[in-house]
Amino acid sequence: MKAESLVVFPRTLKKRIGVKKLRDQARVPAVIYGSKTEPQNLEVEKKDIMGLYSRSASDILLVELTVGEGGGDAKRLAILQELQHHPLSGEILHVDLREVAPDEEVEISVSIEPEGDAEGVKSGGVLDQSLQKVRLRGIVTALPEIITADVSALKEGDSIHIKDLVVPEGVKIMADGSLTVFSVTTPMEEEPEKPAEGEEGAMAEPEVIREKKPQAEE
Repeated sequence: MKAESLVVFPRTLKKRIGVKKLRDQARVPAVIYGSKTEPQNLEVEKKDIMGLYSRSASDILLVELTVGEGGGDAKRLAILQELQHHPLSGEILHVDLREVAPDEEVEISVSIEPEGDAEGVKSGGVLDQSLQKVRLRGIVTALPEIITADVSALKEGDSIHIKDLVVPEGVKIMADGSLTVFSVTTPMEEEPEKPAEGEEGAMAEPEVIREKKPQAEE
């Protein structure tokens, strides 16, 4: 995983009113924490965060932080762990950063994506993806942003399992190797529904309408 550059700043505005002023300045509150460091409140330009995600294929990013404005311009390596969004507007509300060392082993969840057009799909089959993400463990700089699997050779009835996925050396997949990731299946033909008795089109016995006999005059 390649580290992207990101400039952050020590945060001085706190509490609700301070956070509101921060967002009015197009900045987002953030926090950095790690196993060997105390949590620190930061702030970051909203456009910088949005730019990182627009260029990335992964939800989890490795960033090299430059702490400016009184932070001593220190370089710190961190995983951009989570973005908190407003439930209605989708606006970024908060950024969580997890500080790591370049040689530190971590676990992250990585997306799995198919590559190529399966032979079985060309002949009428359907490509089914059973797992969207998988958990990986390894040195942070060796972890991939995503895992791709070549599905072009799959015919109907063929599958790709966890054990078939290719990851960089030193990276371990934390899942059962027998689990299916991709498979090509034959689409089931839908049988026409039989109309229930009494419904329109059902083969019901015709109702016999008998002519009412006139009553005799008393």
